[in-house]
Amino acid sequence: MPRLLSAIAVAAFALIPLLAQAPLGAQQKKPSPDAYAATQVGGRWVGTGPDYVGGQWIEISYGGPIKRGRDLWGRGASYGARLNNGAPVWRAGADVSSYLMTQARLVIDGTTIEPGGYSLFIDLQPEGWTLIVSNWQPQRVFNPNNRDQLWGAFGYTPAKDVVRARMTMTTLPFSMDQMTWSFLDMSDAGGRLALMWDTVMAAVPFRVVAP
Repeated sequence: MPRLLSAIAVAAFALIPLLAQAPLGAQQKKPSPDAYAATQVGGRWVGTGPDYVGGQWIEISYGGPIKRGRDLWGRGASYGARLNNGAPVWRAGADVSSYLMTQARLVIDGTTIEPGGYSLFIDLQPEGWTLIVSNWQPQRVFNPNNRDQLWGAFGYTPAKDVVRARMTMTTLPFSMDQMTWSFLDMSDAGGRLALMWDTVMAAVPFRVVAP
């Protein structure tokens, strides 16, 4: 029996270098990793734990592109063309459409956003950006024959827009290498929805409607 255990131990140690190398050789990382932003509002802390109960989630799922030394925005007539990649607007991320999921009723630029799921796009213009919250639903796997859902922003039309809101543009004192959606200055009353990439931050305030 000790000899059998010894043989198993030797075999296990022999596999360690192979296991360590397997992810490097076999794993294919996405050029733009899946990313996620979330906040929760309207709940309360209870118990000695304590536990946060009764809250409502507000979330964004998106593909998080990396700068990799590119000139992201362009200039003049070509402004935004690289990121739009032939689509009429930017998917505000990479690959799949950026997707807002909210359990709370929100108000953006005077328009009420009911609980549910919405695609997010940005109209990139040199004079400023406009956030688009849309009822277009995303494809999770690219299907060119699916006309009812979108892959990224390809096939986007404004017919399903819920609201368009001008974004406040800020120059960051640092450069964000990976594009990031974030919730800023949050309280139960609302906050700001912000996208940061390179040295640019574009944000839109929103209000949470109490249930």
